[in-house]
Amino acid sequence: MFRDGTGTIQGIVPKAAVPEEVFERIKSLTQESSVIVTGKVRADSRAPSGFELDVADLQIVHLVPTGTPYPITPKEHGTDFLMEHRHLWFRTPRQSAILRIRATIMRAAQEYFDTNGFIRTDPPILTPAACEGTSTLFELDYFGDPAYLTQSGQLYVEATALALGKVYSFGPTFRAEKSKTRRHLTEFWMIEPEVAYMDLDGDMQLAEAFLTHIVKRVLELHRADLTVIGRDLAKLEAVIAPGAFPRLSYDEAHAMLDEAFKAGKLEAPHVDGDDFGSPDETYISSQFDKPVMIHRYPAAMKAFYMQPDPADPTKALCVDVLAPEGYGEIIGGSQRVDSYDLLRARILEHGLPLSAFEWYLDLRRYGSVPHSGFGMGIERAVAWICGLDHVRETIPFPRTLNRIYP
Repeated sequence: MFRDGTGTIQGIVPKAAVPEEVFERIKSLTQESSVIVTGKVRADSRAPSGFELDVADLQIVHLVPTGTPYPITPKEHGTDFLMEHRHLWFRTPRQSAILRIRATIMRAAQEYFDTNGFIRTDPPILTPAACEGTSTLFELDYFGDPAYLTQSGQLYVEATALALGKVYSFGPTFRAEKSKTRRHLTEFWMIEPEVAYMDLDGDMQLAEAFLTHIVKRVLELHRADLTVIGRDLAKLEAVIAPGAFPRLSYDEAHAMLDEAFKAGKLEAPHVDGDDFGSPDETYISSQFDKPVMIHRYPAAMKAFYMQPDPADPTKALCVDVLAPEGYGEIIGGSQRVDSYDLLRARILEHGLPLSAFEWYLDLRRYGSVPHSGFGMGIERAVAWICGLDHVRETIPFPRTLNRIYP
C-alpha cells in the first residue's frame, strides 16, 4: 500500500515483471518506509480505491529499521497511546481524511465571506482584558503588565466593521476552561464575521447561508473521505436540502425540554432561566435534521455586549446554532449593544475594568450603529460534519486539560 497525501493505492509486483534486485528491494520494505515508486495505474473495481498500480521500479528513500518498527500497527490501540503518537496517528486513512475535510471547511468558510463582500481583519492574539469574563483566560506577563491569550476576536472586529462595513477574522483562540468533555479544547480556531447595520434576524440568515455553503463544499469534494470515516452522507444532504433552518426562542426550547422530561425522555428537568446543558442541546438538536437556531436567551446569562430585546429587555438579542445529531453549539452570535450608556453600565455590572474598555466604548461614542456578528469554532464544525465522537480528532495537535504533548 502506497500513500502520497492525496490518498492510498495498492501496488502489485509480480516477481517475473521486475528485475530480481527490484523485487528483493520491495520484499525488504517495512511499514512506513518512504519510497519513490514508478509504474502503471490501471482501473480495478476490486481494489479499495478503484485503481491499482503495476509497479515497475522502486527506490528506497528511508527504510524503517526492523529493530525499531513503526509503533502504530493494524490492530486496536488505546486512545492514550494514539494521542501520545498523534504525530504519527494522522498518517492513517481515517485521520488523513479528517484533516483533508478540515482544510476544506476552513477554505469554504473563508470563501463564503471573501465572495460576499467581507474584508478579513485579524485581531491580536494578546489582549489586555477579557472578552466574556476572566475565569477562562490564560494569563501571561507582558513586559511587567498582565496580558491574556484571546478568547475571541469579536470586540476588535466590531471596530473594523464600523470602518469597513462587513468584516471577519479567522485565527486561534484560547479558553482555560477546566473541562474534560468531548466538545472542549483549550486551543481552537474561530472564524468571526461582524456586520454594520445588521440586526439579529440578519445575523441568523447569515449563519444559515454560511453553514449551508460549507456543507455543500464538503459534499462536493469529499464523498470518498466521508465514506472512509463512515459518515452517513444522507445526514449532510439533509442540511443543504431546500428549506430554512428551524428557529426556536429560548422559551420554546425550554417548553420542549419540559415536555420531554415529563415524557421520560430526559433524566433531569431543565430549569427555566438556566443555560442548556449537553443533554438538553442533544435532545433539542435530535428533533431536527438541520441545524436549529435558538434565539433570545435570558440576558442575565449572556455576555455584557449583547443587545437587550426591545420587546422584552430580560431577553438578549442572541442566537446559538446547534448542530443536528447531538453535536451541540457550533455558532454563537448576537446583536451588540450600540448605546454608550448601556454598554458602560454593563461593563461595570460585570466587574470588568473600565479602563481596559475605553477603546471599545469609543465605538459607541463616535458614530455608533446597530451591528451583529457570530463566531464559529472550526473544530466543533469538523466534529459535526465528519460525525466524530470527540473533538480531539478534529485538529492536528489537540490541546486539552491534560494534554500538551506532542
